[in-house]
Amino acid sequence: MEAAERRRLRREAAEYYRGQRVPERMEDVLNALFPLPPADLYGELANYFSKFSKAPVICKLVGKKVLDGVGQPTLEVEIYCTVKNYEKRICSTVMATHSQIPENALPETIEADAKERNYSVHTAVQWVNEALNTMLRDLDPTDQCQADKMLGEYFANKIEEKKKIEKEEEEKKKAEEAAKATHASPSCPSASPPKQKKGGKTGKKVSAEVNPIPPAEAAEPVLPGSLAIGGASLAIAKAGATISRVPLYLHTALLKHNQESPKEMTLPLPMVTVLNCEKKLPTKLKLVKEVMLIPPVELSLQQVLVLDIQKEITSLFESPAKRPPPLKRISHLGCLTIGYDNLEQLLLQLQTACNNIGLELGIDMYLAINFAAHELMDYGKGKYEILTGTFKTPDEMVAMYVEMIDNFPFIIALIDPLRKEDRDHGSSICCSFGSKCYLIAEDAATGVVLKYTNQTKVSDLIELTGVLDGSPDRESSDESLVDLAVGLGARFLKLGGLSRGERVAKYKRAAGYRGGTGPGEWSAAYELLSYFVFSLP
Repeated sequence: MEAAERRRLRREAAEYYRGQRVPERMEDVLNALFPLPPADLYGELANYFSKFSKAPVICKLVGKKVLDGVGQPTLEVEIYCTVKNYEKRICSTVMATHSQIPENALPETIEADAKERNYSVHTAVQWVNEALNTMLRDLDPTDQCQADKMLGEYFANKIEEKKKIEKEEEEKKKAEEAAKATHASPSCPSASPPKQKKGGKTGKKVSAEVNPIPPAEAAEPVLPGSLAIGGASLAIAKAGATISRVPLYLHTALLKHNQESPKEMTLPLPMVTVLNCEKKLPTKLKLVKEVMLIPPVELSLQQVLVLDIQKEITSLFESPAKRPPPLKRISHLGCLTIGYDNLEQLLLQLQTACNNIGLELGIDMYLAINFAAHELMDYGKGKYEILTGTFKTPDEMVAMYVEMIDNFPFIIALIDPLRKEDRDHGSSICCSFGSKCYLIAEDAATGVVLKYTNQTKVSDLIELTGVLDGSPDRESSDESLVDLAVGLGARFLKLGGLSRGERVAKYKRAAGYRGGTGPGEWSAAYELLSYFVFSLP
């Protein structure tokens, strides 16, 4: 009986392995390897048979609450795949949290924002570890379109759930108010309105305000937990690149071009923040938030000499003929913080600092300026406060910017020069500038704004061409968005200033890439960038 059972098992095993073509393939590889015996025979056999193994699939997503680059809580998403029958951790991504709280916000506003952020991250961790973990199991990580479709449908369902809950709460509130009104005691008859005296003159009619300033548009509500959607999508993109054994920038480019290798790829020009002019400083200038250097293509980051420029600016302030700077420190943007009394003073001093170290603005270096105009509006006056006590209408702002570019042609990019509510005036700036200067804003710009936050998916970035606006004061140690900038064909990228060890290390990697090393090395150590800027035709 035992011999018969062994024969049956041998027969079944032989049929099984023949069905999988194991004997045939074993014979082929052994015959191929014997004439040139490799140093690692079993390694070569493993390499050969790995070609016939099943493609990896996602087996687990893990969500964690971690800290971002400025110590704020955010979401990390880890991807695990089944690879050759074993569970293997493939990659992870850390999302940057984004806050719309202005720098001069009240303490209670800041506290409420922190509480909301904590709740949102906690909810995102739940989404990843529960629903998304189950939903994305057994999915091919290289199928970004299917993954993003599933994530989008899940998020849409969450939005509908929220609307349903809000509607039920509204109906309940109305029912309670109606019940209170029914049981309330009868009210006293209302007194009749006083009669107007005969011959009495009516008050003067107040003329309607002509062209009132558009009120600030309400911030788009953020669904708590939505970080999970963007985090999962980005993590899957990184996993797909790892499984395909290509850098993420190339994986992104292949997704954008329907798996066809692009004919050429260009490097984004870095926007290196050199100065931060906080609007709450005691100096007069309120117009400018930050100033960035843009080196030309042929200039490596090692030649930008940002720290030398900052030292030169400091020495100019500290010379006997000049007053000491009102504030001199490294800001959260990673750059020098100094106040000025007017825009011309800032630009001329920066021009002098560059000249003193042998750089000429407009030839060796260019400038971009972030105005953050939404922080300038005085709604009581309906005007922008550009200097302490000096206000301008949107029309006057347009004329000022046009004159500024004419006088300082080395400025080639303006970020948020007007509020998005003044989009018509933004169009006027675009028409006036032509090709002389980029206008980077959410509306009426030479680059369209798209925020890579919360529920934004990689497929969204591939479909839309524009600016990815990640708040510069919310950073993570994740490097993947830099690869996305390269893969999507960004014109510029904004990294912040040269401070903190992780930032400096990433700038060194960028310098090495621009000096001739491969994109894979460059992307290996970048942190989350703030802006991708794309040219529009």
